[in-house]
Order: sequence, then C-alpha cells, then structure tokens
Amino acid sequence: MFDNIPKVRPPLPQEIRDIYVRHYQANRNGETFASSIAQRMESWLHRHVARDVANRPDAGKSTLELGAGTLNQLRYEPAAPVYDIVEPFTDLYQDSPLLSRVRNIYTDIADVPDRYRYDRITAVATLEHVCNLPDLIARSGLLLAGEGVFRASIPSEGTWLWTLGWTLTTGLEFKLKYGLDYGLLLKHEHVNSAQEIEDVLSYFFQDMTCRVFGLSKSISFYRYYECRLPHLDKCRAFLSRPST
Repeated sequence: MFDNIPKVRPPLPQEIRDIYVRHYQANRNGETFASSIAQRMESWLHRHVARDVANRPDAGKSTLELGAGTLNQLRYEPAAPVYDIVEPFTDLYQDSPLLSRVRNIYTDIADVPDRYRYDRITAVATLEHVCNLPDLIARSGLLLAGEGVFRASIPSEGTWLWTLGWTLTTGLEFKLKYGLDYGLLLKHEHVNSAQEIEDVLSYFFQDMTCRVFGLSKSISFYRYYECRLPHLDKCRAFLSRPST
C-alpha cells in the first residue's frame, strides 16, 4: 500500500522560489483579494477542526497541531492548558502575536516525547503537504490519549471542483501578479490527493467519519475527517519497519 512512500516533491522553478516565503505569508494572512476570498472559504476547515472546543472555554483539552503555519487555527480555539505544535517553517510563526499560547514547538513529530499523550491532534490544510504521510499518521495514533481524536481538514485535492476553484481565483491572481504558473507551486506543495489521505487514515484508524464542503467527496472544495481508535499494532509495525 505504501510502495511510493516517501514521496519526492517536484522542484520549484527558481523564480517561484524567489517569492515563495513572501507569497505564502501574504496568502495565509489574506493580504490579496483572492487570498481573502480563499480565507473566508477556508474558515470551514478551521471551524470544523475546532468544533469540539469552540465556545467551551472549560474544555481543557490538550492539543498537538500538525503544520501550524502562521498559528491561524488558534483564532478559532479557546485557550488550552496544553497547545503544542509541529511546524518546520519557523518564518511563518515567529512574529505571530499568538505564539504565547503555544507550549512546545517541534520541527518534526518524531521530536515529540513518546511519553506525551494528547486529547486532540489536529491538522488544517496540512496532510496534503506531507511526503511521508503514513509516518505522520502512525506517530499521531501513538500520541493520542485513550479517548483522543485526530481531527483533520483538507482541500479536495484531485477533484475537478477543487481544481476549478483555485484556477479561477488564486491561480489567476498569481499569474497576473507574478507572471508565473500557480499549478507548478501546487504540484510542489500538494503531494497527496484527498483520496490518498483518506486511504492512509482508514488504514491506521478503526473509526473514521468524513464531512464535505460540497455535494459529495468527488464534488467538493474541502473535506473534514474525524478519526478515533487508532490501530496501535499497525502504527507500531509501520514505524518499526526496516528503512529502505
């Protein structure tokens, strides 16, 4: 099932690398017309991940967020006694006013101490970016508390509606602003399709539910997954396999 793991990220042309950080920060902060529209739509992703704690300041659930980026998910969540993040791209969060709400910062999930357990492990528009997704999900399964929940939202990458959506908004704006092909940036960033992500989640978790922003999985902009009861034996077996 995982013969193509880890995936190899297609290289970016130099002209896109030159504006990469600036574009990413502007996009995450909604500084352009297209990105502000995208952010309003993407609020669906954030709200679904935060639904279990939103408007419940006493929820008190320990959380590990994967791919925390600019920490924009924290705007949707009440203060938590424990909020740790995994984010290798320090330029994204180092100037955030929300940084004081984060306890620990890890550049890789493998750096999280094995003894830690979280009530929630969350990911917002992150899983499509991960070259070794099974490794990330297996480690997440082992870090969940007994009744913990893995909560992830993703774009419906690989479907025609998602492709049409970014082509007519962010893709068009990117072309007009930089004269460059946004599709090349997405191929570099989105190494996993929505179906591939679902396949990995269903392999490592016994209980998985999905909601969509659209009519169905194949006709949607976004998906939200809620996963419980990790197959701990599968998680351990995958992580202990011989490296190739």
